[in-house]
Amino acid sequence: MKETDITEQHEGREMTFWEHLDELRGALWRIVIAILVTSIAAFAFKEVLFDDIILAPKSKTFITYRAFCKLGEWLSMPSLCVDPSHFQLINISLAGQFTAHMNISMIVGLIVALPYALWELWRFIKPGLSDREIRNSRGIVAIVTLLFLTGVCFSYFVAAPLMINFLGGYTVSDAVINQIALTSYVSSITMMTLLMGLLFELPMLILFLTKIGIITPKHLRKYRKHTIVGILIVAGVITPSPDIFSQVIVAVPLYALFELSLAMSARIYRKKQELIVE
Repeated sequence: MKETDITEQHEGREMTFWEHLDELRGALWRIVIAILVTSIAAFAFKEVLFDDIILAPKSKTFITYRAFCKLGEWLSMPSLCVDPSHFQLINISLAGQFTAHMNISMIVGLIVALPYALWELWRFIKPGLSDREIRNSRGIVAIVTLLFLTGVCFSYFVAAPLMINFLGGYTVSDAVINQIALTSYVSSITMMTLLMGLLFELPMLILFLTKIGIITPKHLRKYRKHTIVGILIVAGVITPSPDIFSQVIVAVPLYALFELSLAMSARIYRKKQELIVE
């Protein structure tokens, strides 16, 4: 290997279990420190964190709503132009706003520090891999990070605004006014964001399962129809609006992820078969 690995740092001898454990502990501590630093930085910029990021999807000037309005004008569908400011956010707990501030800061810190955290874990794992495994895993940190951040952005700019618009304006009677607790709003946004970030890691999960022989492209193709139904159900849960257009906006990227996973699985499976023949 071109770069100095952990074994070389210990005079070329094989590391003991406790030395491996010490290296892992050091990596985990550095990850924790990175998350704390980015979380503290996020906590310090309260106005930007809330007014410009967390509460932005509640404003009708949010970029997603403006894009939907333009699209609605182009398609002659005025229903796409929505105003999500029809509910009020309130705080009903003494420590509610502070707790929300802390939680959001930690989640933002985790998202920002993710690339460094993945790099630290890769640096710990890499010395134990063969040259072929290292070549096959080249760029994995960047790919995992890119997929996660793509899911986060998709949730923030598409899925979360649709959810806020529908659930925030849904009423069972005109006698009931929606006054949403800040903690409920914040938890909904963050859970949706993290869920979509993890969901967008599907290609990497399929890739791993294909490599270890649990999944084959044949299985994925066999259950393609079931997957489409499942994606439509997920899209319906994420966007419980009766508007089919909103569900399609969510379903199409999820189905594209499945097809990408299938293509990656087929490629890995084909390479495995070629190695077996050789």
